[in-house]
Amino acid sequence: MLLDPAICYRALRARDARFDGRFFVAVSSTGIYCRPVCTVKPPKRENCNFYPSAAAAESNGYRPCLRCRPELAPGNASVDATTRLAQAAASLMEDGTLDNKGLDAIVASLGITDRHLRRAFSAEFGVSPVEFSQTQRLLLAKRLLTDTALPVAEVAFASGFGSVRRFNALFKQRYRLRPGQLRRQQRDGESAAIPADVLNFELSFRPPFDWPAISTFLGVRAIGGVEAVEGGCYRRTVRIPGNDREHTGWLAVAMSPVKSTLRVAVSASLAKVLPPVLSRVKALMDLACHPAEVAQTLGVLAKRHPGLRVPGAFDGFEMAVRAILGQQVTVAAASTVAGRLAAAFGDPVATPFDTLTTLFPTAARVAVLTPGQIAQLGMPGARARSVVALARAVADGDLVLAPNADTEATLDGLRGLPGIGEWTAQYIAMRALSWPDAFPHTDLGVMKALGETSARRVLAAGETWRPWRAYAVMHLWQSLKKE
Repeated sequence: MLLDPAICYRALRARDARFDGRFFVAVSSTGIYCRPVCTVKPPKRENCNFYPSAAAAESNGYRPCLRCRPELAPGNASVDATTRLAQAAASLMEDGTLDNKGLDAIVASLGITDRHLRRAFSAEFGVSPVEFSQTQRLLLAKRLLTDTALPVAEVAFASGFGSVRRFNALFKQRYRLRPGQLRRQQRDGESAAIPADVLNFELSFRPPFDWPAISTFLGVRAIGGVEAVEGGCYRRTVRIPGNDREHTGWLAVAMSPVKSTLRVAVSASLAKVLPPVLSRVKALMDLACHPAEVAQTLGVLAKRHPGLRVPGAFDGFEMAVRAILGQQVTVAAASTVAGRLAAAFGDPVATPFDTLTTLFPTAARVAVLTPGQIAQLGMPGARARSVVALARAVADGDLVLAPNADTEATLDGLRGLPGIGEWTAQYIAMRALSWPDAFPHTDLGVMKALGETSARRVLAAGETWRPWRAYAVMHLWQSLKKE
């Protein structure tokens, strides 16, 4: 990734949030690197070096700023093939895939060669995949030490380190502090203890962010017992495999009233799988979005609701099932049937919320059911067959419904399943794959908003909005609502 020092320095002096996460500034006189939105006095231009990633700054000997906290910087959304490939690999590393299975698993998952990945990674982030992963582990550990009361040993393992000794040595080498020293520094002056049963985090985004729109979107589609939106807060149950067993619990997401962040509360039962939990929240809330770039392309369409995001999926299979159930029925009806499916074949889970009681069934669980068992919940037999076929494809590994999946291959795989047409495939790509250019052009709401009756003409009209057609769909749906 090529950085123009003059542009970067102007963005730094202006604390321009549009550049947050796109580059980091390292100050030679202090040995510290920051986000471009850091509130400290801007350093002199001759003391500044600019890097495309936190890992690149750290590989050159700089340590992270304790004020702006580089680990909180938002990510990047892209449709560029090389960039998206590198970011897909970074997402897998964030999920802990490299720690658990090694680089070979990432290469195999993306269907590329090791050399190709290293070349794409170096071009995007300025470091090797292993260097990037190591920095991500350290930054997560720094976040856990700052924001939670987890013991240092648990922080080490939750961050992907195989031993506390290795964690302590690398942390001290990189940050010139022992983990315990950082925690004491952050706690100085604080009187309130952090609850041990809840882990709290803040995830940054580039403003604006239309939280009312995204929370309403998720709320009306919430699966009973699994999800709920109450008082402006999105909550859900969580099931994530890791370390040879399932980890279950809950999380809650709300908008910060004072900062450009989302506040995320996670049950302590999920402490050992925090990387994938936080990664999935970022995808669900579309935190990698660049609102200014989207608005520039969409023009007048985006003016009414600046900061409107494309809600992703916390669990791709769950979201895809919900999409199938929504074929040719109302949103409320689809939610009702999805709730019945969860209640019948999911698993109970303890949470502090009356509305969260159930874990959505896994693809493996649904794959062994008969269409008849699902149809009796209140849907046509053809739709039940689609759900079972989808579950089997996901359980067998033929379909990967995640942001790092190959978009075209996944679309082809979805279209090959019984009962899944273009609308369903594009909608799944839009949300489960976080594909910003997905375009369900046969959607009746999209047609109505455009005043069109021809899907072909809608598809042609959408060319203007490339590569952000998924955002155009959200704005078109929003335009149908009464203000």
